Amino acid sequence: MRRLAGSHERKWAAAILLALALLALLPLAAPRDDLLNFVFLILLSITLAQSWNVVAGYAGQVNLGHAAFFGLGALVARTLWIGGTPIAGAMAAGALIATLFALLIGVAAFRLRGAYFAIGTLALGEILRTTVNNVLSEISTLPTTTIGAYRLTHRYYLALALAAVSVLAVAALAGSRLGLGMRAIREDEEAAEATGVGALRLKLTALALSTGLAGLAGGLFAFYHISYYPSHPFSPHWTFDALLMTFIGGVGTLHGPVLGAVLYVVLKEYVALRWVDFHLLIFGALFIAIVLLLPGGLVQAAQRVRRLVAR
Repeated sequence: MRRLAGSHERKWAAAILLALALLALLPLAAPRDDLLNFVFLILLSITLAQSWNVVAGYAGQVNLGHAAFFGLGALVARTLWIGGTPIAGAMAAGALIATLFALLIGVAAFRLRGAYFAIGTLALGEILRTTVNNVLSEISTLPTTTIGAYRLTHRYYLALALAAVSVLAVAALAGSRLGLGMRAIREDEEAAEATGVGALRLKLTALALSTGLAGLAGGLFAFYHISYYPSHPFSPHWTFDALLMTFIGGVGTLHGPVLGAVLYVVLKEYVALRWVDFHLLIFGALFIAIVLLLPGGLVQAAQRVRRLVAR
């Protein structure tokens, strides 16, 4: 069973990585900033969705404070980068801080289950956002020399590499014993523990991988923007964007978050431009419809279509 699941995930990983490799040619074929910017947003969204999918989709722990780790990655990476640290080192440091903070609070937070865990993580995210907003209330702007050397293609290729890393990480997890143990916890934690599965250890492992990827995505966000308020990456909309993309595509799958990110960004750019005042209502209705009619997201929809065609 595990071998079949691993083979399935490897095929999807190969297909996604091939698509990402083709996207590496985009700056050469169509070096338009508007197009590169649009694809950049998709790539960032893929990493963010995959990061949330690890802890919620595989380990079954709905983290509503995901933005806290995205924000920590952005804050640390931005501070170090402006201070002279190379962006790769700054992003790695941001991911490390986000992971360590997650493990620190995870031991206590995982004593809560279900809705209590979700509410607890949401409260944590809001506490961090409020604190950063009060302490760092001024806008963060890059130095003039850094702005003069700004190149969108550098950000684009970094986003491409990060999306590939997130896909490879989740594919490796899905086909491993760790992934199988996380799925067992997701289905029935007490039964999994009764069979010898270390639930807390696996949940902390999922949280570490999830928040590490979120911290890297936050660092990429900090590298991409010329100016923004430091509290912005801590906004809960980053959490709910990740949640929505994952559920749209298919929670607990490798390719679901990728499909969800593509559809979400395309719809968001289209809807937000044409119906500025109603786009949040439209996305709310879309999320409710998917949860009620297609709880497995686009992945489930594709499976239904294949069954109909097979008949």
